[in-house]
Amino acid sequence: MIKLVITENEENQRLDRFLRKYLKNAPLSHIYKLIRKDIKINGKRGNIETILSSGDEISIYINEEEMELYKKAGSSNKAKRQFKVAYEDEQILIVEKPFGLLTHGDATEKKNTLANQVIGYLTEQGTYIPRMEKTFIPSPVNRLDRNTTGLVIFGKTAAALRSLNKMLRERGYVSKYYLTIVAGKLDKELILKDKMEKDSRSNTVKVKAMEEVGGKVMETIARPIMTKNGFTLVEVELVTGRTHQIRVHLEKAGYPVIGDAKYGDRRVNQRVSRKYDLSTQFLHAHRLIFHSGIDPLTYLEGLEVICPLTDELESIKICIFD
Repeated sequence: MIKLVITENEENQRLDRFLRKYLKNAPLSHIYKLIRKDIKINGKRGNIETILSSGDEISIYINEEEMELYKKAGSSNKAKRQFKVAYEDEQILIVEKPFGLLTHGDATEKKNTLANQVIGYLTEQGTYIPRMEKTFIPSPVNRLDRNTTGLVIFGKTAAALRSLNKMLRERGYVSKYYLTIVAGKLDKELILKDKMEKDSRSNTVKVKAMEEVGGKVMETIARPIMTKNGFTLVEVELVTGRTHQIRVHLEKAGYPVIGDAKYGDRRVNQRVSRKYDLSTQFLHAHRLIFHSGIDPLTYLEGLEVICPLTDELESIKICIFD
């Protein structure tokens, strides 16, 4: 028999979901069989929908060899640190993601990702101890494209992660601002609201009118900062957070992001590539403002975190506007 005690980082989740993460290699059918016949919570039978609380004792009636087989981890995903820390406390970590780094792994890259780098950093700091955790892993709550730079927020505890996910999903808690340079002279604020539909096969987004059926609503506010030489430096407020939202929304409005091969203007991109050596979209997540927080993050109210442009993007901005 194996006994486990639920900690604060494992509480408030269903028994079956906890076991699917804890017994990574166990078939789902076997997990359900364990729940029916071989698991007790505080000495009593549970079911797949039983919600775990901190301090609960789970008894699993299998031998240690079988447990180790189901728990066996894969190869280490430790990756060399490339990010900078913008803000950190006991609950959250906000980092500056560099160009060319995936936030999460995908089919092309599973090891060298921002998420893995952060886990390595927190492990070295001693604030995350993998062997002490049963299922919890510090994770990001917002995601940037590989070639978009700037601020990414991580929850360092399960409670913080739950609160952050809700704070970014609902309005009124956190404002997210990006810097971009677009082609064209934008001389007034744009409030853009449309629907979007994603094509997973091509990894592109199509903009639809609000009255059309289907699709998800996306809302973007673009505020011009300066205009020169046929370009505009823009601060964009991301009201919703859809895939490629800023790039596709500004293109539809007639102000494509420079360097954007997927949605931008090909002739403009060729010109900025030759003149400024820009080969990808000029897009940077540069500012976060926390208006309020959900327990245990109520203390974040009023916090503003700023990430300067990377040296490469700052150099391009200076060349265009100075």
